[in-house]
Amino acid sequence: MRFEELNLNDNILDALDDMRFETCTPIQERCIPEILDGRDIIGVAQTGTGKTAAYLLPILSLIDDGYYPEEDINCVIMSPTRELAQQIDQAMEGFGYYLQGISSVAVYGGNDGGRYDQETKGLQLGANVIIATPGRLISHITMGHADLSHVSFFVLDEADRMLDMGFSDDILKIASYLPPTCQTIMFSATMPSKIEQLAKTLLKDPVEVKLAVSRPADNIMQQAYVCHENQKLGIIRELFKAGELKRVIIFACSKLKVKEITRALLHMKINCGEMHSDLDQSQRDEMMYRFKSGQVDVLVATDIVARGIDIDDIATVINFDVPHDSEDYVHRIGRTARAQRDGKAITLVRGREIADFMRIEQFLGYLVEKIPLPQSVGEGPEYKPMSLGKGRGRGHGGHGGSRGGRGRGNGSGRGHGDRKGRGHGGEKGSDSGKVASDSGKVANEGKKNRNRRRSRGKGKDEGRSEN
Repeated sequence: MRFEELNLNDNILDALDDMRFETCTPIQERCIPEILDGRDIIGVAQTGTGKTAAYLLPILSLIDDGYYPEEDINCVIMSPTRELAQQIDQAMEGFGYYLQGISSVAVYGGNDGGRYDQETKGLQLGANVIIATPGRLISHITMGHADLSHVSFFVLDEADRMLDMGFSDDILKIASYLPPTCQTIMFSATMPSKIEQLAKTLLKDPVEVKLAVSRPADNIMQQAYVCHENQKLGIIRELFKAGELKRVIIFACSKLKVKEITRALLHMKINCGEMHSDLDQSQRDEMMYRFKSGQVDVLVATDIVARGIDIDDIATVINFDVPHDSEDYVHRIGRTARAQRDGKAITLVRGREIADFMRIEQFLGYLVEKIPLPQSVGEGPEYKPMSLGKGRGRGHGGHGGSRGGRGRGNGSGRGHGDRKGRGHGGEKGSDSGKVASDSGKVANEGKKNRNRRRSRGKGKDEGRSEN
């Protein structure tokens, strides 16, 4: 379906024209009409499916149509991390390029007092859209900076991550300040029982939109080493000796293990850094900057960076531990092979994790290639592959197989501009394609698109009303 077939207003469609967004992704096609109709939504979709646009486009269109008072906070969007909040804010600016009088403010922790004062000013001036992490928003509410009594839209983005990070009570507290008429939209990459319970608490007769988790991209070479726990660092040492690892993320299951791996890598003279919840926000920002800029070659991290971080040149992802479930595996290895590049995903599977990895292979529909252990680390445990059964994909022995489609689609374009959404230029967002490369190009092409759209005249309006 094309965006022009949806009942979005012309200002939103003009921005989409400039971004070269023409066709909806499945999550956008199914969610946008329901949100425009005022329905609560629970959407289950992984990163990269265009979910940011699935809720931002209809909400901005409705606000821009003038149905909501300009002086009130009309929409609150909750994010588990500062990084995702920034990406949503950038998407807001891109999609809102032609919107007049709609302002937004991003509210997230880990900043100095000057930033907090800027947030306070933005809230007091009457921002229409708030994009916030839970703790920071509660701080502003407590200080009397934000009145949520007239909010019309409440969005929970990556709700499963927020619950995993312990924000359940904060979310419920924020929700208690909202009016009963508020439309609630929840997106989650997974649907565990705790998400179902939260949805029952917050949502009213919701429409459920569930997209199957897509398989890893074709251009990710997946491999596994079956080993004992005490052999894992030796395997990584041999990989680095062979010169195979450049621009690497190593995922581990706990912050304690991240610290241990980092110390071992530094002892090996490997230029690395660590990312986990014990770091404060400024430390996390500094580490991510150093990694993105190439000052650090290897990042050792918990799943705090498995989703929502857009770094295009990651060459290799190493799972030091087998992820807890198949969706986490897909999210982790999806950090590589981005922007049309090739990538490699290596998983270190200890004996007690073999059954978990077999379940991942069952989900993938093929067997991941098993690499013999380096002689220097000794022999590992035996791996007995399970039968995939019929119709489970095109696995080829122990050497992978077809890895499914990419699922890249349109989504949250990243514009740059002022707080009122007048974006200038753009980059690639976590769910997105490209915004126009500079403001002049955007403005010129937007003008042509508006003229073209107006020339369609009454017929177009009638067509849209029938949809």
